[in-house]
Formats: sequence, structure tokens, C-alpha cells
Amino acid sequence: MPESASAYPGALVDDGVRIAALRPVLLSAPYADPENLEVRVALPTGWRTTGLVEVTLDDGTTGLGEGYLAVFAPHVFVSTVELLAPYLVGRPAGDLAGRYRDMVDITGYWSLQGAARHVVSAVEAALVDALGKRAGVPAYELLGGRRTDRIRLYASGGDSTSPAAMRAEIAAVAALGIDTFKIRARGHEADKAVWTLEHAAPHGVGIAVDMAQNLHDPGQSAADALAFLDAVRAGTRRPLRFLEEPLGPARTHEYPELRRAAGCPVAGGETVTTARELLERMAAGCYDMVQPDATVVGGPVQTLAVFAGAAEHGVDPVVHCWGSAVCQAANYHAAFAGGGRLAEWPMPAYPLRSELLVEPFRIEAGHLLAPQAPGLGVRLTPQTERRYAFRGDAVYRCLAALPPATPGRWSAG
Repeated sequence: MPESASAYPGALVDDGVRIAALRPVLLSAPYADPENLEVRVALPTGWRTTGLVEVTLDDGTTGLGEGYLAVFAPHVFVSTVELLAPYLVGRPAGDLAGRYRDMVDITGYWSLQGAARHVVSAVEAALVDALGKRAGVPAYELLGGRRTDRIRLYASGGDSTSPAAMRAEIAAVAALGIDTFKIRARGHEADKAVWTLEHAAPHGVGIAVDMAQNLHDPGQSAADALAFLDAVRAGTRRPLRFLEEPLGPARTHEYPELRRAAGCPVAGGETVTTARELLERMAAGCYDMVQPDATVVGGPVQTLAVFAGAAEHGVDPVVHCWGSAVCQAANYHAAFAGGGRLAEWPMPAYPLRSELLVEPFRIEAGHLLAPQAPGLGVRLTPQTERRYAFRGDAVYRCLAALPPATPGRWSAG
């Protein structure tokens, strides 16, 4: 099973270096812009929080990992890191399988799935980063070696609240040479999807739709999703590239039915916290595209376990990465090691997607080129910590009502 030592690559050699310290770090930074619906509803201060784990090895090498949990529950993230630290300090850093087992044993009774898995993810990524820096090689080399030189990107955003702001997003996507743009459109926003399909096409950009049902329980049904697709097709003949997270967590059993009738690829899985559950969902026929996130599912190695299962089940693995540069790097290195063909590129402005990088990500003709810096290619400086010190008002609000649709907003050119 993915949680066993067999999931861990043989390239990692335990040469005796040990973990000297673990430190949780919370950073808050301005996010997107006031025209972004996510900001208006869930981040009204306009600031967003990232949670990092800094691992220090006994030779002084440091590494960074990220856990998505801190966006929603930053103090839970910190407390969980502090709980794990005394168990891991002094343990061999290169034995990733052993450290993964340690963390599962420590947290399994109360969080075999869920919050603690985000912290497990962060610690493992930090160890991979530190070990890569120590060896002087990119992290994907420690994860089994690079299987591709470039990965096609799809741009992710599309939560604009006006046509003018959406036009600016489309132009930014086209400027990157990316040919697929994923927007957010809920069940009542078929007109928004139609408008964007029509207005992106002249730029050579196709549209995917994220229905954002992964936070809704029970969420909409397969019938609801199909009604949305019918409404989109009634407004345009341009096809959707894929439909993401169209069902809530209580309705995963409806995915096979939806896939049979959707007429476009169906994607999901970003909130699932174990490789085992994603493998079970793929075996049950839930997805055409599975979207593991290395900051959620247990770390880069568990992400690779999902990639292996996707190959077995004929599903396309596409990493989800909506965090800082550390989140992006952990996912991209896993994707390069797993032979990924497509990956998410987040569009909303967020300085922690650039200021934590040793060198910028390289995009060429809409493709991400393999990073060359050691480890994950990330760093944290005292200046960055001071500039983006944690703000208690930069916490994501999940229980917030969406504003009602404005009739006619998306009907005009």
C-alpha cells in the first residue's frame, strides 16, 4: 500500500545525517485583487496565510515544506508541527519511509485522514528539500529521477466578478503561452462559463471549469452538474477542456455516472489526504484526471504513489498547487519524477509565489521547464519572515455565503 516503505524511492540513501530541529512558520501576504470573488467572500482583508515547516539537519542544512492546512487553521498547523517535533528530532533524515511511518503512528489515531496529513506533507517535503540541497541535486533526482523535461501548464484562476477583470485574466494567460484556462463557475453561473469560452477562444485559449464543490456537503448532484453542462452547451458550441470538483464529498459514488454522461473529462481529488483513498476512487472510476496535492496527500512520495496508481487505472495525474512557491515546487518536482504531462499554474497575484524561490520557474511556450536548483529550489530569509509576518485576520472564511448572481452581467460583449 502507498503508506508502506515500498512507496519510497531507492535513490534516497541514509548516510547518518539526522534531524536537529523542526520549526513552524506562518506567513501572510496580499492575495489577488478586490475583483476576485474568493477575496470578497473568504479573504475580506485581502491577505492570505501560508504555513511552512523548516527542517534543520545536524549539519546545518535547512529545508522547507508547506501544508495547506494553514490557509484555514493556522494555529492547528503550528500545534501539530510542535507535537511532531520532539518525536522526529534526532532521527535519521534520509530514511523518509521511517519518518513517514513515525508521523502516521503519532497522528493516526486522531487524524489518519484530515488535518494532520497536511503537516505530514510539509515535513516530508522539507526533508526532501534539505536532502536535495545537501546532495546538490534537484529534488526530483531524489524522488527517482526526472522522467520528462517539460510539463504543459494550465492556468488557474477565473474567479473574476466582472467581464473587464476576466478579460485581463485571459490576456495574462495568453501572454504566458498557456492554452487552457480554468475558471470557477458554480452551478448558477453557466452564463459566466459561456462568456469566457467565447471570449477566450480568439486568444487561442480553451476553458476548463472548477465547480468548487469540494467544500460543500452534500454538495450538488451528478444531475445538477449535467444540468450545468447542458446550459453551457445551449449557449456555445465550444467544448470545455475539463470539469473539476463537480460533486460534494458525500456524492463521490455519483462520479462514474457523471463521467459517462459529461462529454468532457472529469477531474478532482485535491482535498483528499491519503494516496490510498485516491487509488480507491480511481479504481471505482471516479476520475479522468486525478489531482493530488503534495501539501495535502502526505508529501511528494505519496503524490508519486498516486501517479503510479493513475498509470494503472488509465487516469491522467495532474498536480494541484494553489499555495506558495514551496507548494508549487513540491508538486512540480513530484510531477517531473512521475512523468506528469499537465500541471496547475495559479494566476492570482501572491508574492509568496516568487519571493520564496531561489530562481524563477521557467515557462516556455506554455510549458514548465525542469527546475535546476538543488532541493526544491526554495529559501526563507529573515527579511521575508519580517515582511510577511503572520496576520490573524488573514484566515480563510469557509462559512460565507456567495453573493447572488447579477442578471445580465455575463450576457454582454
